[in-house]
Amino acid sequence: MTEEKEEKITIFALRTTANREDQVMDFVSSNAKRKGLEVYSIIRPHGMRGYIFIEAASRIDAEQAAFNVPYARGILPTPIDFREIEHMLKQVKRDVNIQKNDIVEIISGPFKRENAKVTRIDKQKEEVVVELLEAAVPIPITVRMDAVKVIRRETGEEKEEEKEG
Repeated sequence: MTEEKEEKITIFALRTTANREDQVMDFVSSNAKRKGLEVYSIIRPHGMRGYIFIEAASRIDAEQAAFNVPYARGILPTPIDFREIEHMLKQVKRDVNIQKNDIVEIISGPFKRENAKVTRIDKQKEEVVVELLEAAVPIPITVRMDAVKVIRRETGEEKEEEKEG
């Protein structure tokens, strides 16, 4: 039964003004909700400027959702095959190259350019808990793994014990 539904769902590419993809997504989403359209998801592929993907029951639903949206430049004439964009949507399983006690630099967010020490790693959520080094009082801060960059690796006895055991 779920396979039947999947066949009816189509993905359309909507051209947008570059760097305005998030605004277009918000407008399209609110249009779809307000008009009660069968729009299932709106996707902004990372690293692809000027396009968003609309997953909808029909072309009419996608066009109605994008109708009169600022910065939207129109839906491409042919639907997109899922296999063409699958690689953009898959959650990339990254090798976790961050270890406990590593010294990292926070590269995005409110603590940008601050150095911190990793105290805990949550691989499922892809988050790390760090404590800022320059802070007077160590406060644990949770940040995304892609928001930190390892600067110095603590060479602890833990690694040596693992090799022996």
